Amino acid sequence: MTYTGLLFGSFNPVHTGHLIIANHFLAHTDIEEIWFILSPQNPLKSSSEMLPDRERLKLLELAAEDNPDFHVSDVELRMPRPSYTVSTIEHLLKRHPERRFVLLIGSDNLDVFDQWKDHERLPELLPVFVYPRSPDAASSAFLRHPNITLKDAPLLEISSSNIRRLIREGKSPRYLLPDKVLERIRERGCYEKKE
Repeated sequence: MTYTGLLFGSFNPVHTGHLIIANHFLAHTDIEEIWFILSPQNPLKSSSEMLPDRERLKLLELAAEDNPDFHVSDVELRMPRPSYTVSTIEHLLKRHPERRFVLLIGSDNLDVFDQWKDHERLPELLPVFVYPRSPDAASSAFLRHPNITLKDAPLLEISSSNIRRLIREGKSPRYLLPDKVLERIRERGCYEKKE
């Protein structure tokens, strides 16, 4: 049975922080592969600067293509909207009984975990590994659940919103993004300030 980590996100855009965290879980847990699940729209986030689904998918594919243990999934783009993590996981569990899935989330998600649809069911469906997004990551009451585990991982202050701001301001986000991703963003004028 393959042990598969699920990393959900709008990836608007995907950045090196996502890849570093994914690689960390491959190196320091029993996880054998990471599936990046592209979400069409997080119900808890604004969509004002969201690139089209297919463009974000292309950027994600460029970011993941050099690592054979990274896989990109558009499963949520083919499901009813809004997309809910619990629905996607139920779908994946039915479709892939040969895999043992684990949900990977940042500790910032625990701050709003009670706002997720059927959040109490998620740790009953699969293990949840949490990576720190702030120094006080261990303070969430959700970490008392036996199937939710805070994992030691690099604390990275890289965010898609900051990358979008840099591009909008005409500044370089180099090294925050894989080179191929940055090249395509520049070619297509993504996130640039509109006159």
